[in-house]
Amino acid sequence: MEKISVIGSGTMGNGIAHTFAQFGFQVNLIDVNPNALDQALQTITKNLDRQVSKGTLTDDQKTATLKNILTFTSISEGVKEADLVVEAATENIDLKLKIFKEIDQSAPNEAILASNTSSISITQIASVTQRGDKVIGMHFMNPVPVMKLVEVIRGYQTSDETTQLIMSLSESLQKVPVEVNDYPGFVANRILMPMINEAIYTLFEGIAGVYEIDTVMKLGMAHPMGPLQLADFIGLDVCLAILKVLHDGFGNPKYAPCPLLVNMVAAGRKGIKTGEGFYKYTAGSKDMVVSDKFKKPNS
Repeated sequence: MEKISVIGSGTMGNGIAHTFAQFGFQVNLIDVNPNALDQALQTITKNLDRQVSKGTLTDDQKTATLKNILTFTSISEGVKEADLVVEAATENIDLKLKIFKEIDQSAPNEAILASNTSSISITQIASVTQRGDKVIGMHFMNPVPVMKLVEVIRGYQTSDETTQLIMSLSESLQKVPVEVNDYPGFVANRILMPMINEAIYTLFEGIAGVYEIDTVMKLGMAHPMGPLQLADFIGLDVCLAILKVLHDGFGNPKYAPCPLLVNMVAAGRKGIKTGEGFYKYTAGSKDMVVSDKFKKPNS
């Protein structure tokens, strides 16, 4: 397996492209928006520079990594020689089904088709293709070049051969693959999202403030980041979308999104990506303060 196509050049897509290219794979990074592709290459370059400054990568390795990445605005052109296609588009089922139909028609018959989805059914995605045995989930964690875990999700039709190939491929990227079955939220988000949702309910019901909730979880439970800060980092719109998948998939009210989360997304307060969520963020800086909306009087 040498040629990898990555569809979507956002945070996850450019991280996946960066990682494959760093380990010597030829990568076609695909996005319908040429400006998004330019931004992705800038982000990859900046992240490679950070690796060089930390001594984990040489200048020659940085140059080789960038040479391994080509960009395309056409899915059909970008996947026509792929051994593996990794879809990393927005967490929207209709969009993913549309993309997989096109990939299935354009990629070589032997190519494996993977989705980086964090919650959507691999079985449903595979149903719009003619190669259900070669469709699988590769759920990378953000930031992809740093985080070791890859959640490998087997759909109902995914073959043992496909699963083993993707497990081995993930290990070749110096990742730790974990095989899971295809049910809403898989493992990571089935456990994580209810915790985040409960933290939002704890704020919504006035039990404690943003800082207090995050501090309890960081110092009391040894979490590196509090659940509200983590929600901002993931994107509140993404958290809401995953909770809806869990709620719809299981029909269990325990997965119902907190009304505060729903209102924040409706108001455009989606976390780091919009500059404000539970915290306010300064562009180009790691500085953050609790959002004015959640500050206590006289604080």
